[in-house]
Amino acid sequence: MIYRGLTEIASVLLRAAGVVGTPGFRQRLALDPPQVTSGGVWLHAASVGELNSARALAEALARHLPVTVTTNSVTGRALAESLGFPARLAPLDVPGAIRRFLDEVQPSVAVTVENELWPNRSRLLASYGIANVVVGARMSARSAARWGRLSGLIRPMLARIDALSAQDGATEMRLIALGLPPEALLGRLNLKLLGPAQLRPQPEPGRERVLLAASTHEGEDGLMIDAYLAARMACPDLSFILAPRHPARGDAVAALLAERGLQHARRSQGAGPEDAPVLLADTLNEMGRWYDAAGICITGGSFTDRGGHTPWEPAAHRCAILHGPDVANFAEDYAGLDSAGGSLGCTPETLAAGVTGLLDPTRQRQMGEVARRVLLERAGDPRPLVATIVELARGKLVTKAANPDIT
Repeated sequence: MIYRGLTEIASVLLRAAGVVGTPGFRQRLALDPPQVTSGGVWLHAASVGELNSARALAEALARHLPVTVTTNSVTGRALAESLGFPARLAPLDVPGAIRRFLDEVQPSVAVTVENELWPNRSRLLASYGIANVVVGARMSARSAARWGRLSGLIRPMLARIDALSAQDGATEMRLIALGLPPEALLGRLNLKLLGPAQLRPQPEPGRERVLLAASTHEGEDGLMIDAYLAARMACPDLSFILAPRHPARGDAVAALLAERGLQHARRSQGAGPEDAPVLLADTLNEMGRWYDAAGICITGGSFTDRGGHTPWEPAAHRCAILHGPDVANFAEDYAGLDSAGGSLGCTPETLAAGVTGLLDPTRQRQMGEVARRVLLERAGDPRPLVATIVELARGKLVTKAANPDIT
């Protein structure tokens, strides 16, 4: 009651201020006419990272219903627009802004990505008869303890949720303890993995004789080149694709290749893997092609102090993955892949032996299959979630049609 009363007062004050405020501020108060499609799904993602993780889900929903996207940031809104979705900044959690937004957009279901729980939004969704879904929910022990001291806010919000998909079992238990109805739980999803999991790779013939060093950083290129040269002694027809993380380093990497006597072609000059046994892939936005071309992938950033890069993209393409000791950014991911046999950790001293050991096509294919299987298991299956959201939306549409007095 205190929160509602304070935000009612804030709604009036902010609207008065918003009349002469910036366009972004007016949009947060839902004072500008919406350039969005009414009805269907209201999908809210805080910013660019959350929207990128939910992109596959949003695209799946858009095949069934109109989708309007809101974010808290201008960059997030721009990304949504670039993906082809009607988009605007999300309304602030003040009653007036929420009501105006809902009156204008008229969604049948609201889908919130990850952790944004707002009391007024939750209450008004329920009063308007709009289904409330949360996807990719995460709650740490620390956050759960904080919310536990605000049970008057969190319990009503959780009780109003129609369906929730969490990222892990610990989150599920914490949310139920705070008031989420157990029957609202759906299967777990890791939204960040849905995109890679839904890739449909097209492996190229002969990829078992191609080594890829992906997203390398300064200080790693020479190590990768030396590992290739050592492996080539065991397999003279082994090809090599070296893809630096930053293409601007292309000249420096080319100099390293020349120092070691390697004739090479450069992608930035139009060459492809068919033009030379060694390709310097010094361009952007083509990594998927190199994953398809190579049976073995060394993930860069893991032999320096940069914490490594994601293993899930090469896993999606069924690459046999080698990585260095520094994978702090994805420690749990690499640990899971290593234990399942989908990736192999190396030191700078053992990298060459690791590459040579994967020249066996059978072992290489087995590792690639395991890596993709682990990816699919961790990502989860989005189809039941999509079906539930569509059913909720259509159910609300039917209810509203049968009960026109519902607002």
